Amino acid sequence: MNAFTSLSVAMFKASIRDKAALFFTFMFPLMFLVVFALLSGVKLNSNVEIAVVGDSRVVAALQNSEGVNIQRIAESGNAIDMLRDGKVAAIVVSQGDTIDVRYANGDRAETGPALAKISDAIASANLGAGTTPPKYAVRQKPIEETAFAPIQYLTPGILSWGVSTAAVFSSALTLVAWRRKQVLRRIQLAPVGRGSVLSSRLLLAVVIALLQAVLFVAVATLPVFGLQLSNQWWLAIPLLILGTLAFFSVGMLLGAICKTEDSVSGAANLVVLPMALLAGSFFPIDKAPDWVKLITNALPLRHMNEGMLDVLVRGKGFEALYLPGAVLIGFTLVVSIAAAVSFRWEDK
Repeated sequence: MNAFTSLSVAMFKASIRDKAALFFTFMFPLMFLVVFALLSGVKLNSNVEIAVVGDSRVVAALQNSEGVNIQRIAESGNAIDMLRDGKVAAIVVSQGDTIDVRYANGDRAETGPALAKISDAIASANLGAGTTPPKYAVRQKPIEETAFAPIQYLTPGILSWGVSTAAVFSSALTLVAWRRKQVLRRIQLAPVGRGSVLSSRLLLAVVIALLQAVLFVAVATLPVFGLQLSNQWWLAIPLLILGTLAFFSVGMLLGAICKTEDSVSGAANLVVLPMALLAGSFFPIDKAPDWVKLITNALPLRHMNEGMLDVLVRGKGFEALYLPGAVLIGFTLVVSIAAAVSFRWEDK
């Protein structure tokens, strides 16, 4: 056996002995294939949700339309709140012969089909009335003072994903590298408090997250993209800090479990990337089946995305922080306990 053959055989044996490398080489890509294949085969809910206030021929025609779910609301203010929260695609307010249609420019995937259904219903009602000029006059107006661009909805999700990725990878890789290089052992013997070491690393993660936010928002607000921040944008700061804590704890757990940089990188990808896809960081999941939404509600990144969207774009106040904050704090506590239990100063 020559040198080339011996070296090839040795490298092959080393590769197949690394179970983590095998998993992330073969099983990890296969998981994505399976997930996307399953999602592509799922029949998504194609009905559009429309809130109606009042009653008329138009409302009756809309109610008889296929692919439309009607929600009757007593007050137009409540209907607008539902529209701002993304619970309905459009609002129809019927006042005598006048039909007011409100919609959200930002959610164009939902707004287009909804407006088409409403136009069909109005045409049907006018045809049924048989008057000239048409009986029902229509007034359409977006709920936003200015038209929202997709960047309004992309920025919060991608920013949350970027913060979570940085927090997980930096903490996990640092912990594994320090253990392999005996840095942890030296820290254990040094007259330095463990809390000081951990808090300094955590502070660095928070600073990085805030710098990421500044960079993302600065780029997104360039005229070519046109991001417009709400007056409550500063409420994103506590969310960024809580999100960093949550995903820093994930990184500490992965760093405590994995032994090599390669395996912890794969594990971090396994956690963060599927979570980002399911949490709606890159595309809305409003039309996903209920069982998918149920799963995503358990993901901290989903709540971070929603909270960031509420305060950065929708202009909501402190009430928008309650649920995301509670989820992120609870997640941080649980995962931190698991990380503390799994922690070890050196590899055996």
